[in-house]
Amino acid sequence: MTSRTLAAVAAAVIAVIVICAGIGGAATGGLGAGGCPPPEGTPSSPEEAATISPPPGGYPRIGRWDSTQVGNAATIIAVGAQRRVPARGWVIAVATAMQESSLRNLPGGDRDSVGLFQQRPSQGWGTPAQLLDPVYAASRFYATLLTVPGWQAMPLTEAAQAVQNSGTPDAYAQWEDDARTVVETLTGVSASPGCDVAVGPQGWVAPVSARVTSGYRTPARPNHEGVDLGAERGTEIHAAAAGTVTVATCNIRPASHGCDQDGNPKIEGCGWYVQLDHGSRISTVYCHMLHRPTVAVGQPVAAGQVIGLVGSSGNSSAEHLHFEVRLNGAPINPVPFMAAQGAPLHKSS
Repeated sequence: MTSRTLAAVAAAVIAVIVICAGIGGAATGGLGAGGCPPPEGTPSSPEEAATISPPPGGYPRIGRWDSTQVGNAATIIAVGAQRRVPARGWVIAVATAMQESSLRNLPGGDRDSVGLFQQRPSQGWGTPAQLLDPVYAASRFYATLLTVPGWQAMPLTEAAQAVQNSGTPDAYAQWEDDARTVVETLTGVSASPGCDVAVGPQGWVAPVSARVTSGYRTPARPNHEGVDLGAERGTEIHAAAAGTVTVATCNIRPASHGCDQDGNPKIEGCGWYVQLDHGSRISTVYCHMLHRPTVAVGQPVAAGQVIGLVGSSGNSSAEHLHFEVRLNGAPINPVPFMAAQGAPLHKSS
């Protein structure tokens, strides 16, 4: 595959991503920093999903995958982009199709399984004719994936299995590297964690895209050492900057309540939370996560990397992210600090 051919293929798929997302301008101009796709939005119906035309001369081979297989992967990616599914979802979908059908639109399979994802009409996925339409099949896969709580933070094989309910649930993992290579080759979009946010020029990013619902040390809450960001349950929490994980634990009193359930204002502590050391005596704290954090103590993280999901564990009355910035171990107001880093938090309405 020549660099000219690769560039043409990437441009064609990127153009579909931009068109499907409703973004104007040049093909690459609609993407976020680092070549990232648009954020997840309202899913469309299977009938509205977009397809793409092969480039002149057809799709190139990518590794072990021939032109037909790569073309099917391109359709899966285009449907995911049209639904504004993050690039991680494209990788999960492509890896699933690699395992189920070797990226071939099979007319039959085990029992009544059909198509790229070997979905079964008898299980309500659709008619055989519908499931032999790669656009429809991919759209049904994404529609189910988006209903899985916390799918963004799951290992690929667990997310795929939550959709497919396969008799070999661990088999999807073997295709993750191949799927990522195909996605990144076809689109030029990074499918690594943290791609779904735009990191600012100073290396900082807002941990979630949500308004401040409770400020720093307000008259009503003089001991509130951070800000509350009103993100919905299950929203990805991103590392505000590159750093190292110094804390990833459940902090709650009484401990008997546990963090794997919603907390309440009578409970003390952050629930599931993470603290990151960014160097230069700066650290950040992320509280009330839905589940155990997706990072571990001592792990380096990139700016924008997903470290957990928004929840309501610990001293919390509703789902939100409590976010702190500390200098020399002492809390400071995150709002002006983040603004100065080129990654402002949304102001309260």
